[in-house]
Amino acid sequence: MKKQNLVCSILLTLVLAAISATAQTAPPAQAATKSTASSTTPAPSKAPAASTKASTKDSDKLDINSASKEDLMKLSGIGDAYAAKIIAGRPYRTKRDLLTRKIVPQATYNAVTDKIIAHAATVAKK
Repeated sequence: MKKQNLVCSILLTLVLAAISATAQTAPPAQAATKSTASSTTPAPSKAPAASTKASTKDSDKLDINSASKEDLMKLSGIGDAYAAKIIAGRPYRTKRDLLTRKIVPQATYNAVTDKIIAHAATVAKK
C-alpha cells in the first residue's frame, strides 16, 4: 500500500510539473509579443483601433437568423444538411444555440464560431 501511494505521489508530482511547465512557457511568448507591440505603437492610438476592429468584425459576421442556405454553406464544415437544420431551427437568441439545441456538433461550431452572429433584431416572429 505504501509503495502504491509513493507511485501515485510521484505520478501526481510529474503531472503537476508538466502542467506548470506548460503554463509557464506560453505567457512569456505572449508577453514578448505585447511588449514589442506596445513599444512600437503608442497606447492612446492602440485602444481606438482595437474597438474599431471589434465593431468591423461583428459587421462582417454572417447572421444565422437571416442568412440564406447558400451563404451558410460557404462556412467551413456547413454543408447542405447543417444549413437546412440551421434554417429550420430559427430563430436563435445567440450563436451558442447551435450547440445547445444540437443543430451542429462541437467541432463544426468551433470552426464557424468566429464567423457567425445571431442578431435578435433580424429574428422573424413565427
